Amino acid sequence: MKKLLVSAPALLLLVACDQQPDSKQAIENIQGPQNLGHLYAGKPTEYTWPVIEQAGAIQISASLLAQNYYLVIDGSGSMDEVGCSGNRKKIDVAKEAVNQFIDSIPKDANVGLLVFDDKGIGERVALSVDHDSVKQEVQNISANGGTPLLEAMSRAYSAITAQGQQQLGYGEYHMVVVTDGEANTGQDPGRIVDTILRASPITLHTIGFCIGNGHSLNVPGLTDYRAANNPDELLAGLQSVLAESAEYPADKFDSGGVKP
Repeated sequence: MKKLLVSAPALLLLVACDQQPDSKQAIENIQGPQNLGHLYAGKPTEYTWPVIEQAGAIQISASLLAQNYYLVIDGSGSMDEVGCSGNRKKIDVAKEAVNQFIDSIPKDANVGLLVFDDKGIGERVALSVDHDSVKQEVQNISANGGTPLLEAMSRAYSAITAQGQQQLGYGEYHMVVVTDGEANTGQDPGRIVDTILRASPITLHTIGFCIGNGHSLNVPGLTDYRAANNPDELLAGLQSVLAESAEYPADKFDSGGVKP
């Protein structure tokens, strides 16, 4: 996605060792917005994310190099309809595909879930390795209401940033949005997309279910957008997220999804 120059110190930081970075040294490496050019989430950057002003104010993660997958699932009223998913409701197809995707994520990776549906908008499971809890909350989605993409993605960005602070900027970060429609009036996600792309190493993935390529989250060259026009394409689009991971073995992925 972003192709920026990386400094020599950042390269040294990347190849120094295979073990977890020393927490004290890591804080010194990234503390403060004046230190630019470090490697975050395995990517060269020209920004400092997240800003950590007082290391003592955060709880440092025991796994600084963890991968993070934060799911934003559209449970709006239109997802209760039968669309390009055969005779099944779109939300039922989405639940099945999302949970199969979760099963494909490495067990030591953090997974979180934010949903907007009949119960409102909110984080249902914070980022953690408790994948089963995420799958259970996916099953509990009850489609109804609108599509507040700006608020949903803003909350997701805050949650991922908080995790980034705990990992001192190390690791890998993915926001995965599954939606079947455009945002409500006043909920255009353009502002938060700009922030994600400009100020963080988070990779933004969007699967547009039954809506083709003409979605506002489809920004060629900047966002990873995939149109899914049937259940198989929805699952393949989700599993393709793993192909973007620096840690995921290339021989485990092909054009049809994740190999068993």
